[in-house]
Amino acid sequence: MRTVIVSVLDAFGIGTIYEASNGERGYELFQKHNPDIIITDWLMEPVDGLEFIRMVRKNKDSVNRLVPIIMMTGYSAMQRVTMARDLGATEFLTKPFTGRDLAKRINLIINRPRDFVETEHFFGPNRRRKKGDDYAGPRRREDESRGNKTDSNNGKQNPWEIIIE
Repeated sequence: MRTVIVSVLDAFGIGTIYEASNGERGYELFQKHNPDIIITDWLMEPVDGLEFIRMVRKNKDSVNRLVPIIMMTGYSAMQRVTMARDLGATEFLTKPFTGRDLAKRINLIINRPRDFVETEHFFGPNRRRKKGDDYAGPRRREDESRGNKTDSNNGKQNPWEIIIE
C-alpha cells in the first residue's frame, strides 16, 4: 500500500516523501523532518497508527502537534472513524481508495485547514466540519479554540514533505 501511495503522491508532484513501516519509525522521521502532512495506516506493529497519532498530538517533545494527519484503514465502521477522529486524525480514508480520494483529503488539508481545539480531554482538529451561519445557540467551543489554523506548509517553500507509514 505504501508503494501505491508513494506513486500517487509522486504523480501529484510531492517533493519529499519519507516512508516508515510502523509508528515508532514514523515518529522518529516526524521528529527529524517535521513534514507538512502525515499519512498513517491503522494496523502496524509494534506501534500502530492510533498510538502514532497519540504520540504526535500529546507528546511534549512533538515537533508539530498541529500537523495534519490522514488515517487510512480497511475499517469503515463509524466507531473506528470516531476513534481516530477523537485521537486527533485530521482526515480518514477507508481502503480501498483511489488517488482521487487521497487528492481530495490533501486538498481539504491545504485549502480548508481546521482550527485546533485543546480541552482537558482532547487536542486535535476541530471535529465539527460544518459551520452553519444559522446557528443561534451558545458558542461552546469558542473559548476552547486555540485560534490557530494549521500552517500546512510549516513556513517552508514547496515542495511538500509527507511521511507515509
